[in-house]
Amino acid sequence: MNDGAGRYAPSPTGDLHLGNLRTAMLAWLYARSTDRRLWLRFEDLDTGRADPAAAGRQLADLLALGLDVDGDPVVQSDRIERYRTAIDDLTAAGRTYRCWCTRREIHAAVSAPHAPPGAYPGTCRRLTAEQIVEREASGRPPAIRLRADIATETVTDLRFGSYTGVVDDFVLQRGDGTPAYNLAVVVDDIAMGVDQVVRGDDLLDSAPRQAHLTALLGGVVPEYAHVPLVLGRDGARLAKRDGAVTLRQRLALGETSAQVRSALAASLHLAAPGEVVDMADLLDRFDPALLPTEPWTLTPEPCG
Repeated sequence: MNDGAGRYAPSPTGDLHLGNLRTAMLAWLYARSTDRRLWLRFEDLDTGRADPAAAGRQLADLLALGLDVDGDPVVQSDRIERYRTAIDDLTAAGRTYRCWCTRREIHAAVSAPHAPPGAYPGTCRRLTAEQIVEREASGRPPAIRLRADIATETVTDLRFGSYTGVVDDFVLQRGDGTPAYNLAVVVDDIAMGVDQVVRGDDLLDSAPRQAHLTALLGGVVPEYAHVPLVLGRDGARLAKRDGAVTLRQRLALGETSAQVRSALAASLHLAAPGEVVDMADLLDRFDPALLPTEPWTLTPEPCG
């Protein structure tokens, strides 16, 4: 067994749609083909949207398709102290600062001429002692940002090759005290021994930030594989508005889990349309170099 691990990390905000399940299938194939463990992690820190029952349904859907995972699922809301410890360590090392900027102020700043595209301009990093006192007196709780010492980072992706992206002073903890996404996933990946991250290519631009933070926290930067998304008929990312897009909805139409699995496999060029396959078959056929590089557009026709 490889000492490393992959992970699939959905947000438990509802049932997984076929795009989510397709990415999960790829995470499973990448991990199992390299003799890695595969962890399941529920990223539920956005408590305003989390559905307590969704995690169980999501796990059931993965298992129905033959996507087994190792160990018990990890739930981020159970790990808050780990994230706060990481922030404390970074603060002790002089790598953080408080930020009182509103969304409107940030938008105005990043829209200004000569501002780096998509990067926080470091407004609160340059506050004087007097300005800090003024902001503290406002009563607005500050976010905590990383004090980055680089502007860009380059990562290696199994699909995109060398990719260079922005590393700004990104948020580690929101103003309400909730650990931010970029911090939580890095802390968890380090703790769980994750050295392979397979996820949708809409998250590619977060990889440089996370790689930089991984190194700062003493972890090993994982290998990445950002995979194509599934699109709806309108060419936008698949969503509930696109009709019967979850496993349960497809089952309600009379399809079987095996038919849905085969349709996902065919979209990955791992099976012929309508061919009956199980995950062992797909593992035998799996070659990352032969995977499609373009998004898959899901049509309303039945999977079978």
